[in-house]
Amino acid sequence: MKLEEFDFDLPESLIAQTPLLKRAESRLLALDKRTGSVSDTKFENITAYLNPGDALVLNDTKVLPARLFGVKKDTGAKIEMLLLKPIEGGYEVLIRPAKRVKPGTEIDFGDGLLTAVCTDTFAEGIRHVSLHHDGLLENVLDELGEMPLPPYIKETLDDKDRYQTVYAKHAGSAAAPTAGLHFTEALLDEIRHKGVHISYITLHVGLGTFRPVSVDDIEEHKMHSEFYIMTDETASTLNAVKENGGKVVSVGTTSTRTLETIMRDHGQFVEASGFTDIFIYPGFKYKAVDALITNFHLPKSSLMMLVSAFSDRETIMNAYRHAIDEEYRFFSFGDAMIIYEDEE
Repeated sequence: MKLEEFDFDLPESLIAQTPLLKRAESRLLALDKRTGSVSDTKFENITAYLNPGDALVLNDTKVLPARLFGVKKDTGAKIEMLLLKPIEGGYEVLIRPAKRVKPGTEIDFGDGLLTAVCTDTFAEGIRHVSLHHDGLLENVLDELGEMPLPPYIKETLDDKDRYQTVYAKHAGSAAAPTAGLHFTEALLDEIRHKGVHISYITLHVGLGTFRPVSVDDIEEHKMHSEFYIMTDETASTLNAVKENGGKVVSVGTTSTRTLETIMRDHGQFVEASGFTDIFIYPGFKYKAVDALITNFHLPKSSLMMLVSAFSDRETIMNAYRHAIDEEYRFFSFGDAMIIYEDEE
């Protein structure tokens, strides 16, 4: 398939720059993937699309306030550093301007609260660094760091917690699993009360989630790799749900990639961890996920391809045209869509 098939025109005014005051008051577009019919509602009504015995799968990764601003120790030159993922002996980071940072370069943050020493260099501004600090790194980042918001968000985020889900637990992401930002504790309680199982997986979202697909033939695209974990408790719950005829409802593309990776590799849900670079695009046969809750994605992105594979490209593009006509809010702080198949 060609990249241009996943392109669409989006008015810049529809790119949400700030989160809503109340999470669950975002809009929800409900799409029946079999018929293509759409309806408009509020996210707080998501329970109408969940049935007793279903499982709602949430990604409980926590975003690190991983954007740091410091200076080179020897020259005082300003450096911006974004933590991407832990590696043996330190962290993989993105440096700007990268040309100033070579092996042995020391960067000081917060008047010595944190020091990074470059250990290796790679293309596109990627560096490996060792980090030196007192106490827990997470506490140091809470004091010094900023949330690594996507490049299409130009506004400053006053409350760091609004770029976290209410169930965020395991720190390690460079970006939020944004489909989960709409849930509140009260809404999750309502879902539990209906008899829906709530299960958690972890996938640490990397910088690659923002990288556009750059090849004309999408089958030539190489996906970034991200670390995931599924516990035995979650695996057992999801297997039981499937066996009893319930639906696995995935919240977000990150949960979806984890679930489909495990089902692809093992034929069932199992306790597992590792790195996945699964690329889901039309033609892919979903085996794990029965319904998908997701935000509205960038044109020509791998996320658009994943969503299109869950239904079909034309049905998704029609739903997006409806969302644009109805002035839904797009991307990370935008509105949501649930893709499901209505039971006849």
